[in-house]
This record gives sequence, C-alpha cells and structure tokens, in this order.
Amino acid sequence: MKIESKLPNVGTSIFATMSQMARDYSAINLSQGFPDFNCDKELIDLVHKYQIEGQNQYAPMPGIPKLREIISQKIFKLYGERYNPDTEITITAGATQALFTAILASVGVGDEVIVFEPAYDSYIPAIIMAGGVPIPIELKGDDFYFDWDEVKQKISSRTIMIIINSPHNPSGSIITEQDIKILEEIISNRDILILSDEVYEHIIFDNHKHCSVALYKNLISKSILVFSFGKTYHTTGWKMGYVLAPENLTKEFRKVHQFNVFSVNTPIQYAYSDYMNIEEKYHSLGKFYEAKRDYFNNQLFNSDFKIVPSKGTYFQLLDYSEFSDLHDFDFAMKLVKEFGIAVIPLSPFYTNKNERKLIRICFAKSEEVLYNSAQKLLTLVKKVYDGFNL
Repeated sequence: MKIESKLPNVGTSIFATMSQMARDYSAINLSQGFPDFNCDKELIDLVHKYQIEGQNQYAPMPGIPKLREIISQKIFKLYGERYNPDTEITITAGATQALFTAILASVGVGDEVIVFEPAYDSYIPAIIMAGGVPIPIELKGDDFYFDWDEVKQKISSRTIMIIINSPHNPSGSIITEQDIKILEEIISNRDILILSDEVYEHIIFDNHKHCSVALYKNLISKSILVFSFGKTYHTTGWKMGYVLAPENLTKEFRKVHQFNVFSVNTPIQYAYSDYMNIEEKYHSLGKFYEAKRDYFNNQLFNSDFKIVPSKGTYFQLLDYSEFSDLHDFDFAMKLVKEFGIAVIPLSPFYTNKNERKLIRICFAKSEEVLYNSAQKLLTLVKKVYDGFNL
C-alpha cells in the first residue's frame, strides 16, 4: 500500500545519520547535542523517590500544579513576568514536541512563517505538516546577525508567525536587545505571533544577557515561549520541556497538546518541581559550559580552523575553508570515516544550497573527549599539509 507523503523531501535527520555513523565507525560523537556525563544523582534519587511513592499514573494534561507553580516563580525572578501556572504554563514531552504543537495550533493552510536559517531542523517540517508556507531568511555574516530590512520585505498579509531561537542552534549566536526592539516595531500593528525557542536560556557566555521574550511587555501578548529541562539539567533523554503563553494562546496550544501526548512523565515532573528550588544549578550552567567551550577552542588556537567563539548553547562552529574546498557534508563524511570523529555539517540547516565551509561540534563532553577530538582535528590539518587528499 502506498500513501502520499506529507514530507516528500524529508529523509532521516542529519543528527540520526551522523550518530549512526559514529557507531558504525567507532568514532567520537560530537554530532548530536547531548552531554556524555550523567545528571546529578540528587535528581535521579528524587525521580526514584516519587516512583516508590506511587506517582506513576497520568499527570494532569497541563502538568502537575506544583511544577507549574515553581516555573512561574522562576520566570518572575529571572524576567519579571508573572505567568499564571493554571492558564499560561504547560509541561511538554520535550521542546521539539512543544514547537510542533505550537505550530500546529497556530498555523493554517497557506499561512506564512518566517524562519531564520540556519534553523533547527524541526521547524520547517512542522510548518509544512500544518499546511503553512515556510519563508526562510538567512542570518548574515560570520556572527549570524539578523537582516531586519529583509524581514520587512518578506512580511506579507499571509505572515502568521516569526520563529526566533536564542541562544541559537546551530550557530551559537544570540539575539540582542536592539534586535528585540526592531522586532517589536515590525509586529506592533500586525497580527503576527512570535514563537521563541529559548531552550538554551541558561547556556550563555561572556557575561552576555539572555534577551528572553518574557522581558518585553509589548511582545508577551503575541508570543509562545518554549523551554527545555533536558538542556538545563543534563537530561535530554527524559524529553521534558514547558511552554509559556498568554491564556488565549495557551487554550489553543492545549487543544492540540491533549491529543498528541495528553500528559508527560509523572515522577520526573515531581522530581523537577523539587530540584528547581536549587537555583544555583541553573545559575551556574553558563560558566560550566563556557569553560568547556574555552578548553576545546584553546586546543585549536594555532590551527587553520577559523573559530568565532560561540556566545551560547553547547555548540561551536568551525570554519575549515583555509585548507579544504570540500562541501561540508563530504568533509563530515571524511572526518567520521577516516579520522574517527563525527560532527554536523551546516548545510542541512538551510532550505537552499549553502556553500559555507562550516561544521558544528557539541562540546557538552568530558575534558578527555574534547582533548582527543581536538587532536584528531589537528591531525587532519597536519595531514592536509603533508599532502593528504582532502
């Protein structure tokens, strides 16, 4: 039996592809974005505690009240906005489910959604499945800045949503206060939603400020914000996140949420609700990953890889144009097959052909893994100058 594909141009994601190749070639995996170290034992013990106590059945559809209340308190302390835990906060099965649900609840047939590229790979398939039309706009320059003039040109009467992501995966760039002010002006007299992907909110470096949409009163009424427990607490495999939105938008979000997951892992919700009281755990996260970024980048300091240090996330881009003309996908294939290190090429994050010589590495790894990875990359460069065909 054949069915008409809703995503005829979509195959296996580059993350799954490269992770599988890392296994096939026994390579170091710096491709998929997850830590190679465990989460805090105290958090694991809390999950077990609530399992033993019998919290193993369905949670309420929006999430347990205790967790939604502590999230409301956290957001107020960090950003000064009080989201109602009953009507404006929803616990989700990870950020990707939250993004998909937000798009499905908001985007209709023919609606246009502006997406900044390189873009996290779930945005555009979700828009297409909702019947919408993605409008890609490339971030510019080595520091991946917004071209707001192009945004103004591409907004039409069909524009229903703009997706922003800061700190940005895959580039590691961040949105600035000036960017937010321009965005406010652009949508001030338009019915355009902002879907703000803020899953790396606490992983931001060099004393930069995270410009959460929750800081800006003029945007809050038009915005859906998505967050991740997995990125904050080193628990990506638990697939837990949450969404903030004003009551009218939350009602529409939950209409879809109740039918694609209904509710999410009960004992883990109780565990997070206790663990979030230890505020230092997320306040210290930026410095923790900044040290890893700096350690890895310092290993490559005198190499021919060009590095623009990441401003946030646990990803670093490396420019290899000084010593190779290979397409980034072919370059990544060489690395995993011949040098034992799996990375992510940047081109799959674009709709149209992109020729930038960039690869993304994940530095959420142990110091030993980062050192060994850097040595493999340095060996590659040395071999190129010794005559290796690349």
